[in-house]
Amino acid sequence: MSLTDSDLHVLAARIKGWGQELGFQQVGITDTDLFQAENHLNNWLNQGMHGELHYMVRHGSRRTRPGELISGTIRIISVRMDYFPPRSKAIREVLDDSVMAFVSRYATGRDYHKLIRKRLEKLARQIQNEIGQFSYRAFADSAPVMEKPIAQKAGLGWIGKHSNLLNRRAGSWFFLGELYTDLPLPVDSPELDHCGSCTSCISACPTDAIVEPYVVDARRCISYLTIEFKGSIPLELRPLVGNRIFGCDDCQMVCPWNRFSSDSDEPGFQVRNQLDSTSLCAVFNWTEQEFLNKTEGSAIRRAGYQMWLRNVAVALGNAKSTPEVINSLRKRKNHSSSIVREHVNWALERHAA
Repeated sequence: MSLTDSDLHVLAARIKGWGQELGFQQVGITDTDLFQAENHLNNWLNQGMHGELHYMVRHGSRRTRPGELISGTIRIISVRMDYFPPRSKAIREVLDDSVMAFVSRYATGRDYHKLIRKRLEKLARQIQNEIGQFSYRAFADSAPVMEKPIAQKAGLGWIGKHSNLLNRRAGSWFFLGELYTDLPLPVDSPELDHCGSCTSCISACPTDAIVEPYVVDARRCISYLTIEFKGSIPLELRPLVGNRIFGCDDCQMVCPWNRFSSDSDEPGFQVRNQLDSTSLCAVFNWTEQEFLNKTEGSAIRRAGYQMWLRNVAVALGNAKSTPEVINSLRKRKNHSSSIVREHVNWALERHAA
């Protein structure tokens, strides 16, 4: 089907409408020029701030040059979907109670990767029903894609000083997804930066991982340490992790723009298994099968059971000394995993001191 400029403008408007009907709060369209983002990424990688995320180097320019990842790509449809779980326990309340387990709010519900990709596939099928076959590929944090620079170019928000995408009407509690396509759709205007002189996120970071505005050193970031990093958490950072066992939301929690955010009405993002309000001892006592059962369909599975125990052991080392905390740690003192034993023994030494 041959499309005129007028047809493409009408189609772009319909795509945005269909996207909202599918549960996306906003849809934007951009081209594939990510030159500035590529320079920023390469500088970051050259400084080693990606830690052990070696795949970021292996992917090379495919991450910043969409046409190299998916041949023929000339436009990207970028979407965002609110995820903050309604009626979840206040983040500050959990962080202030050292025997509680804090899980980043994006991970307390169902894994977003499949959910968003399936919705994008539905969006693509609606486009096909309208115009016939076209080339596309759907992504949701599932491939070497510069999702935040793409979203900024598509007008969905701007990248804040904490490196998350911000929206003036929605804050930052949302997921992003993309459709790479060969359709020559009209593009939207990029969003401008509205952080101004605010440095709340930089001041709030527990480990000083935001080393300068717009630059996060993953090696110090609690989200990286508790989700991506598979080794021994550096000794000097362990006390700063507090009771955060999977991810960290501090920079988002203090951002003034999040006063405009909305809770998600997506059933899949509601809290499961009381992961917003459970105790450290409770989750530390999970068997591996319990862990697998309670995290089925959850982003937490990414960490795996041993890293889960490692993270909780660190948090228990930072918790108030109680008989329950000490006994829970002692039960894991001879765990089969050396990495778990190391962190358990560190925690017990903290309490003995």
